[in-house]
Amino acid sequence: MRVAAIPDLDPATYARHMVHAEDRVWVEKNCYVDIWLELLHSAKLEPRAMLPFVLGVDFEGDQWTFYKPGHDELRDLYGVDVQELNMWRPLLDQAVDFLGAGKLVSVEADAWNLPDTSGTDYRTKHTKTTIVLNDLDVERQRLGYFHNAGYYALEGDDFVAALRVGVAPDPNYMPFYGEFIRLDRVERKSDGELRAESRALAKKHLARRPKDNPVARFGARFTTDLAWITKEGLGFYHAWAFGTTRQLGSAFELAAIHARWLGEGDANAAHFEEAAISFDKISTSMKTFILKGARAVNGKKPLDASAMFEETAAAWSSGMAALERAL
Repeated sequence: MRVAAIPDLDPATYARHMVHAEDRVWVEKNCYVDIWLELLHSAKLEPRAMLPFVLGVDFEGDQWTFYKPGHDELRDLYGVDVQELNMWRPLLDQAVDFLGAGKLVSVEADAWNLPDTSGTDYRTKHTKTTIVLNDLDVERQRLGYFHNAGYYALEGDDFVAALRVGVAPDPNYMPFYGEFIRLDRVERKSDGELRAESRALAKKHLARRPKDNPVARFGARFTTDLAWITKEGLGFYHAWAFGTTRQLGSAFELAAIHARWLGEGDANAAHFEEAAISFDKISTSMKTFILKGARAVNGKKPLDASAMFEETAAAWSSGMAALERAL
């Protein structure tokens, strides 16, 4: 039995959306937004329209906001409906039913069983991530799935482990969280309609941005925590950087991409480009910083990043001001 919500996707020939091009500063953003970027792209919808939510990211003490699209915004923009999946039956059985009805299934998963993470987590480390099940072949034990920046397949032992095939009910096992995604009410709007709606969303999220400069707060916290992070070592640093530096940098790469998309053909294109340039500075500075931080922690050396944080904080302020003028 083979079922697929979006048919005819081949991992061997799959072409990513331009937001995941290899020359991006952050090819992978975060596991949840990445799958939405590719899922919408595969459904022949414009994923850049959903991106205004990144404007509200904030520094929360030991992490930046894990940015993601709101389900209400996905419904309003595209007609895509997301609902929680009541995982009361084995995932394989539910996947057959839902995919067979044309509904995608999004679930939290263990990267240990995901071959696309080869070289990082695959069969080396148990890490929670999110995947979207799309193409399921029960007889061949093969699954086509969205994960991070692309579309992949797993089979054999990975299929059995990821979907818990043949595992007896275990009262000590707690299923991961899941959602199902309905595509039967998709609305294919004109480019002008989509930009107008995305522009309105940008105004909403811009108004919700932090009241003070979150990059300045991040810099102050890093200065305080550096000795602690260095003491804990490189593995600890990478976990810290994943929730801080990477989230900030990747969010503003998306903010720059969105600003340029909104500015295409717009009377305020210059202001949109001004905002995009500032947001690009945040993205690139965080890429440099994540590498410098790793070297400092690994070598147990001090790192004065105050000038970099001042420049990045200034870029946040100037980018927000330029976007406000553009909108």
